[in-house]
Amino acid sequence: MLGSAAWFVAGLLALAFGSEVMVRGGAQMASRMGISPIVVGMTVVSIGTSLPELAVGVTAATEGSGALAVGNIAGTNTVNLLFILGLSALLRPLAIQRRTLRLDLPVMAVAAVLFWVLCIDGTLSRVDGVILLCAAVAYTVVVVRSARVESRDVVDEYAYAYRGEPAGDDGAAEREPDMPDTGSLVRYFAMTIVGITVVVVGADWLVEGAVGIAREFGVSDALIGLTIVAIGTSAPELVTTIVSTVRGERDIAIGNLLGSSVYNIVLILGATCLVPADGLPLNSSLVWIDIPVMVVATLLLIPVFFSGRRVHRAEGGAMVVAYLAYLTFLLFTQT
Repeated sequence: MLGSAAWFVAGLLALAFGSEVMVRGGAQMASRMGISPIVVGMTVVSIGTSLPELAVGVTAATEGSGALAVGNIAGTNTVNLLFILGLSALLRPLAIQRRTLRLDLPVMAVAAVLFWVLCIDGTLSRVDGVILLCAAVAYTVVVVRSARVESRDVVDEYAYAYRGEPAGDDGAAEREPDMPDTGSLVRYFAMTIVGITVVVVGADWLVEGAVGIAREFGVSDALIGLTIVAIGTSAPELVTTIVSTVRGERDIAIGNLLGSSVYNIVLILGATCLVPADGLPLNSSLVWIDIPVMVVATLLLIPVFFSGRRVHRAEGGAMVVAYLAYLTFLLFTQT
């Protein structure tokens, strides 16, 4: 028991450290190559904060724990959309931008429903994985194109976050990118590779420890994935969202959270589905309870976001309470 717990904690720490190094290295490398800060934030950072889920998913699928991989995705998105988003609104009411209403929220809702539809037959196949990966490519193309027409305030906000350019700098959006320094590019590329390596190793430790804990307590892999693994792999999103909220970067806080949740389904789950030849088998509680909870949490954001285009503290508190109630339900019914 102690050995499994030690592997789990070590893996969790490695995931948190590796994902942070990867996100910083990748963001700075893209920035030095002249890529728009808003594109960096909406793609590199969103994908980077989902890297722990990818590593855990692929490792779990390889070791025959497909329910843990799928439970991790469903659980992580429920954590993101109820607990982390709600906690952010508790700290400060969230003002919702037009881009979130027109792009991020609708795509998140469609991705969640698609996830459930593909799971209804009880198995996620390689064909399902290809469908999800095609959706990931389409979403990325739309994100990059939409970044070209963002408002000046949003562009300045991302420039400040990822290049250190002060908001309101009149030359920030139009300035030609500097010629990339080779030494800096090599350093940030090395950071990115080191971060990815640490995440992969940490995922192996985390899955080994989580499966060991599940065996010790006689609970399912799906429950472990929905709870401690999901909460653990949500650490990058939690840190990114809370820091962005405290710094007042509201669009980054919401955009990265929803973007990461979309990529969790279409990219991370899509790639995971390609690993086992016979697909990822799902138990009935995942298909008819846990994934629908994630879908309902996503759909409930639609009236919340459109009501005054703001998430108030009371709504944030209700979201946190709803997640804690769901977590309590899981612990009492599946242990």
